[in-house]
Amino acid sequence: MRLLNDSSAQDLDELRSFSQWILDVGNGTVGGDNDGNQEIEIPDDLLIKEAADPIKEIVNTTYPSFLDNLDNIKYFQDRAILCPTLENVEAINNFMLSLLPGEEVTYLSSDSICKSDTNVQSLEDVYTPDILNSIRCSGVPNHLLKLKVGAPIMLLRNLDISIGLCNGSRLIITQLGKHVLEARSISDSNVGQKIFIPRTVLTPSDSSLPFRFQRRQFPISLCFAMTINKSQGQSLSQVGLYLPKPVFTHGQLYVAISRVKSKKGLKIIICDRDGNINNKTTNVVFKEVFRNLM
Repeated sequence: MRLLNDSSAQDLDELRSFSQWILDVGNGTVGGDNDGNQEIEIPDDLLIKEAADPIKEIVNTTYPSFLDNLDNIKYFQDRAILCPTLENVEAINNFMLSLLPGEEVTYLSSDSICKSDTNVQSLEDVYTPDILNSIRCSGVPNHLLKLKVGAPIMLLRNLDISIGLCNGSRLIITQLGKHVLEARSISDSNVGQKIFIPRTVLTPSDSSLPFRFQRRQFPISLCFAMTINKSQGQSLSQVGLYLPKPVFTHGQLYVAISRVKSKKGLKIIICDRDGNINNKTTNVVFKEVFRNLM
């Protein structure tokens, strides 16, 4: 949480109140003592209360004057939409990519069962390339990547730690080659630096899969929107929190609302199961986690 940086004196009372609310969410004390899943009410001034199209509304709120700022690195550096699931993230990223002018280029991965896995041949007979291509999991790019020049992307693996090109670094695509992507960094440590990104082999660590597989693809994802978990470590001036479904893990809501530098930079849209706009959402806090830290 970086709320009090660069704040004028007149803003401090509001910032202190907002930062205390964020801490209370993290501690599970908003809406009563919480040890598990608790429904809490979000302050009115943080909410988007009306939206015929929730995705369009959160995009317009978080990325105002989008087409007028395509060449503005700071514009993309300062903002992002956060969502609880990859499904939500992809819906927003696909929508925003459709708004971006220019030619869309599609890149397909090459997927295979890891040769180190036992019974490789029998696994390959069952898990065909089509099945491997359909796998989507955190930390690994999709089989099908659609990109445009000017789109913001996030690295999904470390490329060069010595110059700050790490998992989670954000960049803007400047050229789309057949085998290499060119991009410029928008991360604080190396803003504007030109980067070349090759295809690499990635092996997901998802233990729910009954086998180990590898994917050869550009190690990136679009990042107009990102998952709440992936946003850890980011500090943003404008955050749109899109909650078509509630958060589902300990501390996830706290992580989302603490990415922003000021109260005015946070807007939240909450949908119930029927898609109606709501003012309440779930906060997941397990006090045992805190006890184990003591």
